[in-house]
Amino acid sequence: MILGDGMNLREATEGVEYTIQRIETDDEELDAFLFSLGCYSGETITVVSHLKSSCIVSIKDGRYNIDTQLAEAIII
Repeated sequence: MILGDGMNLREATEGVEYTIQRIETDDEELDAFLFSLGCYSGETITVVSHLKSSCIVSIKDGRYNIDTQLAEAIII
């Protein structure tokens, strides 16, 4: 497992497992949504692929397509 140095998910290398350091958002609904996906501090996350306006990530046993703005809020 590789620990990031404060970079966001858009900067992550595809196929590398990272540990989420923090979520940078002031939106409580967004925080709750991410938490429901298993996306919170201390959890591992892997970028499966980067797309033009989003990226596909693997969290726990699921794969999700998240948009660029959301990916930039997830600090690894």
